[in-house]
Amino acid sequence: MHVGATGPVLHYLSWSRPSCDRQLLTHPIRGRGPGVVHVYCSEAGIIFQLHRGALSNCQVWRLQLFPSTSNQSDSSMKDVYQVCLLGCGHRGRAQARAYKAHPRMNLRALCDIDRDRLNQLGVKLGVSSLYADLDEMIRKECPDIVLIPTATQFHFPLTKRVLEHGCHIDVEKPISEHLDQADELLSLASSRKLRIAVHHQWRTAPAAAAIAKALQTGRIGKLRYMYASGKGYYGGYGLPNIGTHLLNMLFELAGRVRTVSASVLTDGRDIGPEDVLHSPAGMGIVAGENVTALLEFENGVCATLLQHRFETMDLNAHVVEVYGSEGRLLWRPHGAFWLPSPAIPPGPNLSNPPGENAHWEPLEPLVPDTWDPGMDCQVDEYTFVDHYVRALDEDRDHPSSGQEGRHVLEVINAIFLSAVERRLVSIAGLPRSHPLVEFRKAAGLSPEPEPAPFNPREWLEVEDRRLGR
Repeated sequence: MHVGATGPVLHYLSWSRPSCDRQLLTHPIRGRGPGVVHVYCSEAGIIFQLHRGALSNCQVWRLQLFPSTSNQSDSSMKDVYQVCLLGCGHRGRAQARAYKAHPRMNLRALCDIDRDRLNQLGVKLGVSSLYADLDEMIRKECPDIVLIPTATQFHFPLTKRVLEHGCHIDVEKPISEHLDQADELLSLASSRKLRIAVHHQWRTAPAAAAIAKALQTGRIGKLRYMYASGKGYYGGYGLPNIGTHLLNMLFELAGRVRTVSASVLTDGRDIGPEDVLHSPAGMGIVAGENVTALLEFENGVCATLLQHRFETMDLNAHVVEVYGSEGRLLWRPHGAFWLPSPAIPPGPNLSNPPGENAHWEPLEPLVPDTWDPGMDCQVDEYTFVDHYVRALDEDRDHPSSGQEGRHVLEVINAIFLSAVERRLVSIAGLPRSHPLVEFRKAAGLSPEPEPAPFNPREWLEVEDRRLGR
């Protein structure tokens, strides 16, 4: 294979399919089912991908060249990053498939204390190195990255242990239960020159990337305002669950938050200390059925964040809307749209001919060049992984970094503090203690609420009984 005047020297060919491991080819390429041939060359970071498809009875190959934009020397950049997974639950399975599919990642080992779950995922992914002990896995496998898609209550202790082993991190959102824990993790990572990515996959997902590009290229003019809503979870639980994603997406569009003013209500009234509860799914200490927050960003733009409880979950309510001086943008799960007008008035548009600039147009999702629709993973997950490859190549943070994950917690804490003290809260100088814990302590209650069911449905039944429903 030859590229340019001199061309890189071919080292080896590697065949991969979603259902099998990469393996060395020592024979001519032959048809072996849909897949991708990856050709790694001597120039660091250059990958050729031959995408194999079918056209009638012929095999069709599409060649792509991906040069590295890394500033690192050839000797310091890895062709393939070694990855281990800690936790084989639902989120772990989704992330593992994406890391398995990416040509620059090698998922080499899995770890879980549930042996059945561990074995099942190992068989499905073709990974034979299986462990019940995290420390043993890291000592033997020497990974570059460890994935931590566990319940939130375990994020801090597990992330700290992995950082102490000297590995980069991909931890499920939110980064931790408490803000001071996030501070400690970021300090430890910095001292060891390690990276933390917090798995807010929506921030880098193809639909969200299309929204960000449309804003950056001026398709709606000057940014004026943003609106984000969840899909109907109990508000306090929705914040660390869905709200974390929405906040991270808003950060991509407008930067850092400066001040927060919020209303947090339970049963139609301001929350009291007795309304502070342990969240379902182990996601920390929360309060409020309906959370409404006004966020002022450092660039002067404001946004409204809603996490309101619905009787029935409604995906139609789950949106991010971006208002500009010349148009609007709309994000929905797996879709992005552009309105070439600031508003759609009823009846004929008074400023334009009837029908002109008065309808939403879909935006093309921005998928990685290495993505293949035949891969056995979600494109949002794959895109998150692709961003991590490029970030590590270039010795920088993932767009959804530990710092961004901590800022999510800062905003959530500011929302609760604003609700408790009924005032505008500045992010600068924000206390690191949890405002809801301090709320209970000031009322003479124990800092920790009573234990609560882990299952969200059971949790809601208990909460409704508490409220006399």
